Amino acid sequence: KTVRTLAVVAGCWAPGTRPRGLWSSPRSLASAAETAQPIPLPSQARVVICGGGIVGTSVAYHLAKLGWTDIVLLEQGRLGAGTTRLCAGIVSVAKPISIECKMADYSNSLYEHLEEETGVKTGYVRTGSLCLAQNQDRFLSLKRLASRLNVMGIPCNVIKPKEVSKLHPMVNIHDLVGALHLPGDAVVSPPDVNHALATAAAGHGVQIHERTTVNHVMMDKGHVTAVETDRGAIECEYFVNCAGQWAYELGQASETKVSVPLHGCEHFYLLSKPLAEPLQPMVIDMDGRIYVRAWQGGVLSGGFEKNPKPIFTEGRNQLEIQNMQEDWDHFEPMLSALLRRMPELEVCEIQQLVNCPESFTPDMRCLMGETPDVHGYFVLAGMNASGLAFAGGAGKFLAEWMTYGYPMANVWPLDIKRFGNLQSSRTFLRHRVMEVMPLLYNLKVPRWDFQTGRQLRTSPLYDRLDTQGARWMEKHGFERAKYFIPAGKDLLSLDASKTFYKPDWFDIVGSEVKCCKEAVCVIDMSSFTKFELTSTDDQALALLQYLCANDLDVPVGHIVHTGMLNERGGYENDCSVVRVKKNSFFIISPTDQQVHCWSWLKKHMPDDPQLHLEDVSWKYTALNLIGPRAMDVLGELSYVSMTPEHFPSLFCKEMSVGYANGIRVMSMTHTGEPGFMLYIPIEVRYTLYYTILYTTGNIPIQESQTQPHLIFNALADGKRFSLKISLYMAPFILSFTRISRPGPFAEKQPQSMMFPPPCFTVGMVFFGCNSAFFVLQTQRVEFLPKSYILVSSGHMTFSQSSSGSSKCSLANFRRAWTCTGLSRGTRLALQDLSPWWRSVLLMVGFVTLVPALCRSFTRSPRVVLGFLLTVLVIILTPRVSSCVEPQIEGDYQWSCMSSIS
Repeated sequence: KTVRTLAVVAGCWAPGTRPRGLWSSPRSLASAAETAQPIPLPSQARVVICGGGIVGTSVAYHLAKLGWTDIVLLEQGRLGAGTTRLCAGIVSVAKPISIECKMADYSNSLYEHLEEETGVKTGYVRTGSLCLAQNQDRFLSLKRLASRLNVMGIPCNVIKPKEVSKLHPMVNIHDLVGALHLPGDAVVSPPDVNHALATAAAGHGVQIHERTTVNHVMMDKGHVTAVETDRGAIECEYFVNCAGQWAYELGQASETKVSVPLHGCEHFYLLSKPLAEPLQPMVIDMDGRIYVRAWQGGVLSGGFEKNPKPIFTEGRNQLEIQNMQEDWDHFEPMLSALLRRMPELEVCEIQQLVNCPESFTPDMRCLMGETPDVHGYFVLAGMNASGLAFAGGAGKFLAEWMTYGYPMANVWPLDIKRFGNLQSSRTFLRHRVMEVMPLLYNLKVPRWDFQTGRQLRTSPLYDRLDTQGARWMEKHGFERAKYFIPAGKDLLSLDASKTFYKPDWFDIVGSEVKCCKEAVCVIDMSSFTKFELTSTDDQALALLQYLCANDLDVPVGHIVHTGMLNERGGYENDCSVVRVKKNSFFIISPTDQQVHCWSWLKKHMPDDPQLHLEDVSWKYTALNLIGPRAMDVLGELSYVSMTPEHFPSLFCKEMSVGYANGIRVMSMTHTGEPGFMLYIPIEVRYTLYYTILYTTGNIPIQESQTQPHLIFNALADGKRFSLKISLYMAPFILSFTRISRPGPFAEKQPQSMMFPPPCFTVGMVFFGCNSAFFVLQTQRVEFLPKSYILVSSGHMTFSQSSSGSSKCSLANFRRAWTCTGLSRGTRLALQDLSPWWRSVLLMVGFVTLVPALCRSFTRSPRVVLGFLLTVLVIILTPRVSSCVEPQIEGDYQWSCMSSIS
């Protein structure tokens, strides 16, 4: 029988019944709608927050707690009358990434103590939760989540099905292999929590105005200046878009359009009448795509179906979200899953099927932070059906971001600058969220990819690579090849290979990596971000010297690996900078840092018409030629010796390669293998591409277990080459080729909470008094988060006063190595040690350097020896007071210091 028939027969639902609200009407403060004379809006404020839901009130509350004044919160309807009023009220820390777990954990703690702080009842009940696993892969994913939560100090337990039955007797355990028990999870009344936050914010001086619609945000020279409402304008310095479902439309209504990529979908859950025995704890069955919690003595059960229904394609057409039309046929699969998991619920009476909107983002993560194009315009929206769980922590982090310039946690995965304008198409968002909503409960194994919204950005060689068997992945909307299908492989089976263990394509990638190390490979890396910074005088150099951690005042043609640091010494971007002319620089950054890097540069660029920044990513095709024979290939094509004596490392030169002229050839790679980067003007891409592939000569063929000509059958025409050429897109296997190379950031891309020394950065930091302002901050001891040894060479004078300020001057310094070793609280000055001890300490540094970089902490004799020598140095080396001001002079001396933070 259909669900509709089942409901009517049971007498618990009938067609034509008017739906009743889930929660009581949200309480409001003295609102304009309830008073004879509306309270007039202030003419100016420091910050205006748009949105009176739980997210907006959380931001207002935390800003007020941090000491902000002149805060105005505007709500177009009543406080909490939007999605907040209809959300399920679950606060769970079972989230896919660590920062979301932290936000949910903070929210849980905040809601627990909010009633005590405000006197407003919030309905907080610590019920705990059970995350069920119906197969081994899901059980493995729950174990991984448990290990991450344990590191964060959040209590959880991996349990067996019999223990599930003891905790929740109503759960059918016949098909379970295990579960994760989270005793700290809770349920609350969302409107009451919203009211409590608004009450607390108002008590700290926040002005709250209901029935006030924000029409658009006014801007001048890229800065927020005022907010235009239906009741007048408010001049302000900051604006926070917490408009939820309408955040996208509000962003588009600004004078300078702000991209807020989110889209709404219908979300269904069921309410029942009271049961004989109340439910506790709540149950999350991701394989069954449902969640179940207690609600007013009965059951609240919803889920995330495989065929979601997008809504609100255009316009802000509702002041307050109402319960939308019931759709029992659409809810039937989730109801069936509920009855399979809890058969005893078959006899319960259904009270209501709630249909409410939820907003989703293209990658299942919320949107947070300052927008890239408008200074002072912040966004906090797109909560992906977890607004209640995230609101407390997200509001705290955004308030810290606005106050200090950065939050106290690494919110890089949530930064709105991870998206560009390409991801703001309504069609793209509509199609993507239809995939995103089911993915919330899907099992996501490593290296899975989105299927919708693809081919937004493609390489100039995309068609050629696709016909040669490339399998694709997406990065920042850019299509990048993962590997190439060799002859005789089943394409469908490889695409369906989804596992936590060794995938079917593992050996394919292994053969590609082997070819990188034994012969020569051509890698299309056109997706990398490329900027050109030029000036008529030395403004470009001055800007980069201010922002970057390394010395950019190098001869023309030299390449500098560096990072752009913030005031804390954390990374905002890592890049390679080429000085192509005296006042012209070519900047190369990772694909997903395009918007972030552009925003960081524009934010700090002076208002100088002689300084020009251009995004030239689309102008160049980038080919990476790597491997021990890359030098021979390029030498044959250019008729120029490419040996290190004639073409040194980290050097760039425009030259002819084959028929193509004006190719920027760089003696560097992004994989750690020897080779060259070729930046090719887009109009000659095909000529050079085929010239490289069909290169012939006297280079011998190396024997291997693969075919003697092409590893991936990229050009399967039977022609025998004198080279063994591997054709693939590097980003997917960069981590594999980097494993054994001490290159910068061998493990992961840098983020704003990462510091140069703990990141194992090689040659990317220059400590010079005329260098960047930001890098000087890294010398302050309080900014160094973990113990490390900094080993540096050069002529150095370093002093630290009792006030903590640092001064340094350093000449001819080009390298900074980092390695693990000394304990916290230790500071060494090597000029106080004997030459013998200096040699020992230097040896310790280099013995432990390679394992630290590779993160291969095995029981090899080399690592054990490094550890024992480190302990010996710690015990026997005399300690020096932190007040000592060491002066190191000489042509070649060493300094070693560890953090005392």
